[in-house]
Amino acid sequence: MLTPPFRIGVDVGGTFTDLVLVDAVGTVRAFKAPSVPGNPTEGVLAAVALAAQAVGRDAAGLLADTSLFVHGSTIATNTLLEKKGASVGLLTTAGFRDSLEIRRGIREDVWDHRAPYPDVLVPRYLRLPVGERIAADGSVMTPLDPATVAAAVAVFAEEKVEAVAIALLHAYRNPAHEQAVKRLVEQSLPGVWVTCSSEVAPVIGEYERTSTAVVNAYVAPRVVPYLNALDERLTALGLPNGLLLVQSNGGAISVKEIGHTPVQLILSGPAAGVGSLRFFGRDTGSANLVAIEVGGTSCDVTLMQDDAVGMADQLVVDGYHLAIPAVEIHTVGAGGGTIARVDSAGLMHAGPQGAGARPGPAAYGLGGDKPTVTDAQLVLGRLKPGPYAGGAISLDLDKATAAIRTHVAEPLGISVADAAAGIIKLVEQNILHAVERVSIERGYNPRLFTLVAAGGAGPLHGAPAAKALGCAGLYVPRLAGVFCAFGMCNADIRHDYLRSWLHDLDDPEASGRYAIDTAFGELEAGAAAVLAREGFAGAAATYVRGYDLRYVGQQWTVAVDCESSDPAAVRAAFETVYRRLYGYVQPGGQIEIVNLRLAGIGRLPALTLEPPAGSTAAPQPVARRAVWIDEATGFADVAIYDGTVLRPGQSFVGPAIVEEATTTILVGTGDTLTVTGADNYLVTLAQGGAA
Repeated sequence: MLTPPFRIGVDVGGTFTDLVLVDAVGTVRAFKAPSVPGNPTEGVLAAVALAAQAVGRDAAGLLADTSLFVHGSTIATNTLLEKKGASVGLLTTAGFRDSLEIRRGIREDVWDHRAPYPDVLVPRYLRLPVGERIAADGSVMTPLDPATVAAAVAVFAEEKVEAVAIALLHAYRNPAHEQAVKRLVEQSLPGVWVTCSSEVAPVIGEYERTSTAVVNAYVAPRVVPYLNALDERLTALGLPNGLLLVQSNGGAISVKEIGHTPVQLILSGPAAGVGSLRFFGRDTGSANLVAIEVGGTSCDVTLMQDDAVGMADQLVVDGYHLAIPAVEIHTVGAGGGTIARVDSAGLMHAGPQGAGARPGPAAYGLGGDKPTVTDAQLVLGRLKPGPYAGGAISLDLDKATAAIRTHVAEPLGISVADAAAGIIKLVEQNILHAVERVSIERGYNPRLFTLVAAGGAGPLHGAPAAKALGCAGLYVPRLAGVFCAFGMCNADIRHDYLRSWLHDLDDPEASGRYAIDTAFGELEAGAAAVLAREGFAGAAATYVRGYDLRYVGQQWTVAVDCESSDPAAVRAAFETVYRRLYGYVQPGGQIEIVNLRLAGIGRLPALTLEPPAGSTAAPQPVARRAVWIDEATGFADVAIYDGTVLRPGQSFVGPAIVEEATTTILVGTGDTLTVTGADNYLVTLAQGGAA
């Protein structure tokens, strides 16, 4: 019997909608319902109904006793990726209508001169000039000409645009003209979404600010109505406190507060993993973690050092640059649905193409005939044939074997088993490079980190990846298959604010301690007002100060958290981060403050789980089968353990397979798996130290 009040986290994925329910005494239940891509609301409500039925309640009764309902959704991301957003008009300072398309001339790969740029979200005939000009210091050089706004609005009305983005030069310093234009547009085009760049991304950098405003306008008419409708449905069913959303920064926010800036949801799902990392960090015994969250289509990699997760002030999604605070996540196309193929030169590839939820891997039997990672795991014996996720899918070994034989083994003249092993090796190499991207390339030594393998597919790749990286150990949460949904139950409320500064760190007049403290005080006052509306005040509201800094003459900034406004303390914090990133500092170098940053955080009560009683009995396998472990071991007769009956304190030595409710774990030859006191899995690797 569960004890209210409940916390619920819901993560909508391409294949499944995951729901995690935590009660007042720390009992956790996890559920998976098929997603409904055409109407995500139905997938969410189906997951709620499934959970309610399992705990002996109806949906209304469950929601009435729920104090926290947090939702992570890919709807904003999918709207952008699938190009299903609104028709957008863009208003710019006269002479700058093409900045969005010029893109600073950015090429992500400087050696690739043939790859086309992504489609511009606003065609040129809808990028229209406004007569005005603000100088870099915020002064007005040319007053706003309302007639030019009226002329542009007339075009927008004729073209039936659904949203308007306003991005005027230097609006980050003085938003007066943008606000005036917004009022004129709203008067003439009632019902049209209007986005000001100074509201969503008040940063230096005309292109990045414009791109962010345009993407916000592009997704808003699709995302906000969905969120409002879901919130209303849940409230009507009895949810007392309203729906919260996970933002790209890993924090939660109410539907009302996110309504003006839905672009903040662009990494909503993956960013929720931060809540899980912070929670499980206590159980791993390490403050340094790197997580691989491998789902059906991709692998998301996140690094946490000293209990702090890296943050980025810009990200790129499908080629579109966004100046929003986000958890630093690196994503590669390496998931269970990643498709393998052989090219005309006889080389085997794995990804980035994926089979999606439908038709999915060949083993699903839903019409797919291309070999995927899931098919390879099935052929290698790591996954067993039959039903998964409560019967939502069923894996067919014959179909998986046929797909690998036809598309990989026969073209290469090798056995089906060797082809399957090759697919796994290629995908794990991609995962390895992804982890190196967030660790070695950023100055972190992976040998000092414990690898956290999460996602439905991650624990099958955890041991090989951890050994290749030389990680200190491997940790697998029992809730790995619902990692992000669980993280939502442990997410704090968070609002990020930024103010452009552009002064020398050591300038006593422009950027001295008093001026900076005054600016931070103003930011904190704004954050406090928002948090108060959401029910957080006093000790429940905390504020984290940060700076975007660079040496004078450099283009890109380094983000540094520092509570002090003392120049010496700020310099020391900057040099620590700069040295880790680049291997050197400029002694006594002139440092420029580009932006002041503030995070306003509403602290929710700490989440605690109640682990089951421990056991000293030797765990007994429930079956044995032939499983391909690695190149050195090949196929072996391996013990299969039912994870649901393993208890804290029990351990065994691999090779072995652990079949959990939401994932499957591969334990390598000589590795020792131990069930921790918090009822998760810690693997001491045969090669490398203990975690």
